[in-house]
Amino acid sequence: MRRLFPVTDETAAQASNGAPGADVTDREWGLSELAEVYAYPVGEGPWLRANMVSTLDGAGQHEGRSQPISGPADMRIFGTLRALADVVVVGAETVRQEGYRPARARAEFATARTRAGQGPAAVIAVVTASLDLDFSLPLFAAPLVPTLILTGAQAPADRIAAAEKAGARVVVAGDGAGVDPARAVHALAELGHTRLLAEGGPRLLGQFVAAGVLDELCLTLSPTLVAGEAQRISGGPSVKVPQHFELVSLLEEAGFLFGRYRRT
Repeated sequence: MRRLFPVTDETAAQASNGAPGADVTDREWGLSELAEVYAYPVGEGPWLRANMVSTLDGAGQHEGRSQPISGPADMRIFGTLRALADVVVVGAETVRQEGYRPARARAEFATARTRAGQGPAAVIAVVTASLDLDFSLPLFAAPLVPTLILTGAQAPADRIAAAEKAGARVVVAGDGAGVDPARAVHALAELGHTRLLAEGGPRLLGQFVAAGVLDELCLTLSPTLVAGEAQRISGGPSVKVPQHFELVSLLEEAGFLFGRYRRT
């Protein structure tokens, strides 16, 4: 892996001299280095970042799943982002399509999470209006930490009861059947979850974008083409004015580009 941006004058000089370990040279990166690159900002209150992958022709998935357009380096960053987060926010359709499982504790990050006042693994928070989920799945039946359900005040009472019986915690974050994105961020922050990570799908990300609550996008550009009619990484109604994000960092490995963009 190599760092393409930012590159300091010192790093550029080291690279031109052939010095080992310069960021612009291709080398193996440790998890602690990735964690430093993707560290959450300090003192910003709740911070919502999204992590998505896109093909060269703009597809956010292939045949309904993101795994076919991912790669080993993308999965290392995926794991690092989860290890840094308090909570992973995901839509119900993504849970069904991707076969979501609970976040796992990783020994490499145990000390850092303890120092940050975090639990052993990130909480998974599922956004759903209908609660049409299989509560016998490991995500609900055997998580390291109880799974959260974010839903609206008009969600079906029988499904809420089924979720709670399975051990999930139901959090109301909307007056109707669905979830209000801003209220979801606020509700998670009230539970002590200020480092938020959204992993999809496109509809959920589109809702966060439209509500203006997305602080950061971690985007993997996959060197693949899929054609077809696959969804983009963000869906739903368009915003009135395009939202601008600035590039914070850019890494590369095996043709994959890993960008971190922050709202300006």
